[in-house]
Amino acid sequence: MVGPIISLVFIAIVARLLLRKYNPQAVLLLAGLFMLGLANALGFAPLELAKPTGSTFLDLFAAIQESFSKTNAGVGLMIMAIGGFVAYTDKIGASNVLVHYAMKPLIIFKSRPYVAASLVIPIGQVLFVAIPSAAGLGLLLMASLYPILTNLGVSRVSAVSVITASTVFGIGPACATTASAIEILNMDAIIYFLKYQIPLVWPLSLFMMVIYFFVNRHYDKKMPDDKKATTVVSKEQPLAPAIYALLPILPIVLLMVFSDLFQFFNTPIVLDTTTVMFISFFVALAFEAIRHRDFSAVTQSFGIFWTGMANIFKSVVTLIITADIFAKGLIGLGFIDGLLFISTESGMGAIGLGMVMALMIFLASMLMGSGNAAFFAFGPLVPDMATKIGLSTTAMLLPMQLAASMGRAVSPVSGVLIATAEIAGLTSMDIVKRNIIPLFGTLVFLLITHFLL
Repeated sequence: MVGPIISLVFIAIVARLLLRKYNPQAVLLLAGLFMLGLANALGFAPLELAKPTGSTFLDLFAAIQESFSKTNAGVGLMIMAIGGFVAYTDKIGASNVLVHYAMKPLIIFKSRPYVAASLVIPIGQVLFVAIPSAAGLGLLLMASLYPILTNLGVSRVSAVSVITASTVFGIGPACATTASAIEILNMDAIIYFLKYQIPLVWPLSLFMMVIYFFVNRHYDKKMPDDKKATTVVSKEQPLAPAIYALLPILPIVLLMVFSDLFQFFNTPIVLDTTTVMFISFFVALAFEAIRHRDFSAVTQSFGIFWTGMANIFKSVVTLIITADIFAKGLIGLGFIDGLLFISTESGMGAIGLGMVMALMIFLASMLMGSGNAAFFAFGPLVPDMATKIGLSTTAMLLPMQLAASMGRAVSPVSGVLIATAEIAGLTSMDIVKRNIIPLFGTLVFLLITHFLL
């Protein structure tokens, strides 16, 4: 048990450093390298490399090179392509148009403000599939929807709480954690989305709607009137043409049409996520060319796509790579074997261990303020663990992925909470306090429905 105990010490140190806002990539990478070095010094499982250097010390740096090569050739390129497309659709106003039209039905419930607020969650969740940036979607909804909710009589805290709640389930082919999950599972993105994510997420969204309705109404009644006043005035911005609302959802449509799940053609045509993102980008370019009739400006806009890819490499892909080294360090020190030993001795079994891992990644996401960082760090541990306890990798990985994105919405250091709270004149802790009951209740509901029913 020496190795697993050392692993827990490193996890605690990493959590502490991340809470103090140290760079997550640096923390994960250094912690992973230290753990790999200790594992080698203590005689645990040796580091396995495709091309060892011949020196155990230099192998640590070779592991970084291999992780870069593997990630950039696969899931890294996929996520960068997604990031480039999302940046482009946001720049040309397509995301704004989609949000604008999707939220119009809420006006019907102007006499039922808390019903309207709760309906933001499922509508926002659908939007989050097409606009897979929690902070990005949150800001779009703050610009377009927040003034509507507050004018209906919903408090500032309640309005921001449901807006952030619409980003708690990171699902769909364009989501970074989904891209990581299908890489781990070696599964088609659409099959994972339609057969596994949606059947689990839709009852969770309905359950969360109900909890938010009662929690927000209850706490708003106790809130002083001065706390209910809105401090934000909506500024109408000119929208792109209505047809642009189709662009953010185009990748999902293409992936469904050209997937293994549907056979619409005599000769099967299957497109992967990366290819679909490039196709969708060129379709968006064509829209812009027709709209502006300026070939020079359209060619210049390629830079938006490349910049979006570069930003995702800097923030997300490097996080995947460093988290991979961190996960290798945990494996090297016997963290998985330790968890399996504890689960066996305590009588938890496969279901108990699956619940513990989902809860652990929820707490990790709260600490880090990033569902991506938490999932990238612990997701790669799942295949070996699931095989040893007799549980399918998908059954164990899916609730962990959802728990990771849920934990982000109750983290005072997460980007989406900080950004939306700032606009509303609140603190991120105000939103955490309002989100904690609905999201912890939803987490319990997730574990019960997934593992016990």
